[in-house]
Amino acid sequence: MHGWGARLQLPGLQRRHNSRAILGLYVLLNSAIAIGILASLAAVTDEPFVFPSLGPTAFLLFYAALGTQSAPRNVFFGHLIGVLAGYFALVLFGLTAVAPNLEDVTWARVGAATVSLCLTLSAMVWFGVPHAPAGATTLIVSLGLMRTPGQLTILMVAVLLMIGQGIVINRLAGLPYPLWAPRK
Repeated sequence: MHGWGARLQLPGLQRRHNSRAILGLYVLLNSAIAIGILASLAAVTDEPFVFPSLGPTAFLLFYAALGTQSAPRNVFFGHLIGVLAGYFALVLFGLTAVAPNLEDVTWARVGAATVSLCLTLSAMVWFGVPHAPAGATTLIVSLGLMRTPGQLTILMVAVLLMIGQGIVINRLAGLPYPLWAPRK
């Protein structure tokens, strides 16, 4: 981009103005857009397109867009590992049909939460796809807050939509945001 377009991109604005203020405004606007779109989709479809671990994912995508944890590959596979480990733990402890109860936690739920979190965190390291918010995703699943195959599919669709928004928004802002793998 040249002229006014280039001047309105994030790197140029940060060079000319208070970098923290500009970055804070960038995070404010773009996280509102990203979550607003997904929340609107949830309202229209009555499906869980918004869940707690999208908050820290949005923060990483817009605050630390060029960081390893923000790369689309790591966001996608981190959450996918979290979903799979969480569901595996539900199956392992016989909790797939058990409603969540955060006030009367059973030993089966303790086991599911423990197994899901340790599997998620270690698998992200083993596969080289770190994305810290996936630790919250696996707990959302293993605690039974989202546990049906349909809900887990919607969760991953929401992750893909968030990644798409991150790519579009960060690229329009002039950031060399990767399309898949983190930059070396």
